Amino acid sequence: MHNRARGRLSFGAIAVCISLLLAGCAGFPLGTNAGPAGAASDPVPVAPGPNAPEMFRLSNGMDVLVIPDHRAPVVTHMVWYRVGAGDETPGKTGLAHFLEHLMFKGTAKIAPGQFSRIVARNGGRDNAFTNYDFTAYFQAIARDRLPLVMEMEADRMTGLRLTDKEVLPERDVVLEELRMRIENEPVASLQSAMNAALYGAKSPYGRDVIGYKAEVEKLGTADALDFYRRFYTPNNAILIVAGDVTAAELKPLAEKYYGVIARRAPTLVHEHAPVEWPASPKRLVLHDPRVNEATWLRAYPAASAAQAGPREAAAYDLLAQILGGGTTSRLYQALVVKEKLAAGIQSWYDGDKIDAGSFSVYALPRLGVPLDAVEKGIDAEIARLLADGIDADELDRAKTQLVASAVYARDTQQTMAYSYGSGLMTGLTAADVYQWPDHIRAATAADVLAAARKALIADHAVTGELLPQATPGAKP
Repeated sequence: MHNRARGRLSFGAIAVCISLLLAGCAGFPLGTNAGPAGAASDPVPVAPGPNAPEMFRLSNGMDVLVIPDHRAPVVTHMVWYRVGAGDETPGKTGLAHFLEHLMFKGTAKIAPGQFSRIVARNGGRDNAFTNYDFTAYFQAIARDRLPLVMEMEADRMTGLRLTDKEVLPERDVVLEELRMRIENEPVASLQSAMNAALYGAKSPYGRDVIGYKAEVEKLGTADALDFYRRFYTPNNAILIVAGDVTAAELKPLAEKYYGVIARRAPTLVHEHAPVEWPASPKRLVLHDPRVNEATWLRAYPAASAAQAGPREAAAYDLLAQILGGGTTSRLYQALVVKEKLAAGIQSWYDGDKIDAGSFSVYALPRLGVPLDAVEKGIDAEIARLLADGIDADELDRAKTQLVASAVYARDTQQTMAYSYGSGLMTGLTAADVYQWPDHIRAATAADVLAAARKALIADHAVTGELLPQATPGAKP
């Protein structure tokens, strides 16, 4: 994320806004919601229902999604590019994130560093973020300033100007971000190692979005411009606007500012190296002098939301809520309230990648409680769930919590826009996102138990332990 911590919400976490507490699909999944490239289409609702977003496609292949929210005269304007850290060539890791930074370095019309200043002077705010399968840029601003930010964003889609004078100092900024967010954060370092162990050495999901330090240090102006010219093309992008605007109002603006931009490269087809799940359980132990309290983590292989489909993805979200989604969850009640082994505990499903997902559990032991006692308690609770299944009351409670969270999430334009953008970029349809509460309501106890039995397989899990510096002479 440009000058801020990178955030990521999974398909289920879009609704419940869960922070992780740490750091195969070809073509764009529009279904029948857009016409073929070369012919501008009319706006069409993504699904039956009240206030459903509308989609259309510009003649150059750029897709547009409009999410209505007329409670205030403001909008959130986002341009998503279907390219991310997973699409970098070997030896060039970190390039997608590096270019995200460089997109603020100016064009012939806007001087370096002025983009954000212009947005701020007009009462708005802006930022950007990079993930494995996408990169996105956004501005939140008053409705009457929407044409301004559309013109500016369209300008840097084609007019970015870079020289070593801007690029090399920004590379130092990225390297400092890497040091701050990965090297200087023990829990992030552990999670990096766990991702590599979980997804395998070949998959891009096994490395950090920010890239390998030794490779980032070598990135230059030509690398950034080549990446920009290959992937920053309208047919590889989607415009999402949430707020006080209709599709009928937005379409002429989209055609004026974005529709006139010619394609300059083919639409990207993701070709990621395959994920190689662990053939046997793995355990990583990290001792660090900066750590005062131990942390326990476990990640299980799981399908992505797109691979699983809406029904199974909803079951994973419900499983995460039932198992460790809050103070009423099984793990919290068992380990925090009753047994007093843990000070905090959480589980979550991360399905926002194209080729793979994960299901994870996180725990902080109480002072003086060894990690193995916490781990045994978690394993026992998981075994109990797998043996006894899900009861009707806890399923209903989890559904109520997730559906309510989805309603609350729609109060924030950026959250709404992010949920659709990340879903579309990782293989879901806009209808999948819009109908997510319906999929939650329709899930059965059998669905959740099936998801648990599919994901919670210890033989393929990666367990991580973050511990204080080992005492000299003590066993590791």
